[in-house]
Amino acid sequence: MNRIRLAWSNLNASLWFVPTLMVTTALVLAYGLVMLDDYIEHKWLQDYPMLFGAGADGARGMLTAIAGSMITVAGLIFSLTLATLAQVSSQYTPRVLRNFMGDRANQLVLGFFVSIFVYCLIVLRTIRGGDEGRFIPSLAVAGGLVLALVSIGVLIFFIHHIASSIQASTIIARAAAETQNALENLFPKQMGHEATAAEATDWRETDHQWRAILAPRSGYVQDVNNDGLLAFACEINGVVRMERGIGSFVAQEAPLVWVARYDGQPFAAPDEETRQRLCNTYSIGDLRTIDQDLGFGFRQLVDIALKALSPGINDTTTAVFCVDQLGALLSLLADRKLNEPLRAEDGRVRVVAKVTTFATYAGLAFDQIRRSAESNVAVLLRLLTAIETAARRTSDHDRLAILQQQADRVREQADEMLSFDYEKQEVRARYLEVSKMMRAAA
Repeated sequence: MNRIRLAWSNLNASLWFVPTLMVTTALVLAYGLVMLDDYIEHKWLQDYPMLFGAGADGARGMLTAIAGSMITVAGLIFSLTLATLAQVSSQYTPRVLRNFMGDRANQLVLGFFVSIFVYCLIVLRTIRGGDEGRFIPSLAVAGGLVLALVSIGVLIFFIHHIASSIQASTIIARAAAETQNALENLFPKQMGHEATAAEATDWRETDHQWRAILAPRSGYVQDVNNDGLLAFACEINGVVRMERGIGSFVAQEAPLVWVARYDGQPFAAPDEETRQRLCNTYSIGDLRTIDQDLGFGFRQLVDIALKALSPGINDTTTAVFCVDQLGALLSLLADRKLNEPLRAEDGRVRVVAKVTTFATYAGLAFDQIRRSAESNVAVLLRLLTAIETAARRTSDHDRLAILQQQADRVREQADEMLSFDYEKQEVRARYLEVSKMMRAAA
């Protein structure tokens, strides 16, 4: 089921899937209207000569002109799309290209113009006049004219949409929204139940003899079938320890999971079917995806901020936008129960999962941006605001301590890197406000 979901996600993020469906629809529509024209009588069409009065030559000429113009515009749109993808990749980060390619508006516009071209070709080949035996599918020809008129509005919409979609604020907001959707779907989402103290103690005191299951290929872990791992561990009365978690890179023939039994016997060398079954619980691909990999969503926003803070660009405002969104995302995590590594079933620990802690997410969100900001007081102040935003959503002492540590690092960097005393005082004052708030929350 995970593989089906992942395949569907990849199709949705492709530039060809939706246009292909639209071209197929255009084929069906063209043949359907031509068959309808062949079935009905055309006497009533004579009452509307302005709409349905074109002869065979006129119908051919109009459809030929529409088809030629549509394929020209389609080529222009493909060129604009590729140029935009190149600009987004170089100016922001290649990690957001998947978001842009998955933009439904871009896919629909590309498919619309190609579909009209195909529609006109299908109708053209059915028009006959003179010695061929007269047949003019008036409804189908009129349909081509209507689609051509609609295409003018679609072209104007595309130009507006492409201009809006390459703005920094739009790209950042889209990446943040996709990350938030992944967050809402992933937490809480756990396999089995959290191990009790007794179950955890039993697992630690058992002398496990681990056997590695090697990865079938190199790539990034895109998804893990938690239920499949749990079921396998229960079947062998053992435990599965994940060596690689979602978002991690694994090399071919490197350990993917470790398997051990509870009866003290070593887990026998697995046959090909067993090894394949365990490997199939992992979906490994060439790229990271955000569907199950929340850290990749954070990574996209951090990369945009790092690019903005680079000396060649030096765009503080874009970096501040990213910090704001990262603070909002971290605040959504602050009061949620994250997955625990020890997952139990039938009274015993069955899976030792690779999980990402709140400290890891906080470090991912702030550490690199803070170091790249150096003496940029605006970014340092906004980092403190983002930390405060996250801290207001939790009363957990451990998480508040993690956020306090992040605030301490910002203050230390400000004291060391800022050149002017008034800037240092501004950061210190903001730091004291945030620290006071966190002490009160604890």
